[in-house]
Amino acid sequence: MSLVRYNPFRDLKPVTVDSIFDDFFGRSVSDFIGTEFVSTTPSVNIIENDVNYTIEVAAPGLNKSDFNLSLDNDQLNISAKKETKEESEDGKWSRKEFSFNSFKRSFHISDEVDQDSISANYDNGILSVVLNKKEEAKPKAPTTIEIS
Repeated sequence: MSLVRYNPFRDLKPVTVDSIFDDFFGRSVSDFIGTEFVSTTPSVNIIENDVNYTIEVAAPGLNKSDFNLSLDNDQLNISAKKETKEESEDGKWSRKEFSFNSFKRSFHISDEVDQDSISANYDNGILSVVLNKKEEAKPKAPTTIEIS
């Protein structure tokens, strides 16, 4: 027989306002206060390589025209706002757990980014923002130094 350490909290879910409403009423908070008051924050991936940074924002169901990207000094602001209908094409919502009515994410841009060459692309629900590095921030190839 082997002993196994027992953790009584292992299967407990974190308690949030949403989970209290879901458990008690069987409905989401957004069902009571409306989706316009519920803040959503999309997931983000940040990738760095030798020449640039890429910020990928998961925002399915939006159009390119729903996004607003702005650069204010060293702050990159990504926001989106989408007008939504209270009813689906098939009738009234009985439960709606996800929506991207609006969001805003901000990122500090370092001095090594060339702010004049920032570009963005939206494809298959992913907004990709490419921030190219300045030439002086890119890694240099190793050189051999001769000894005199």
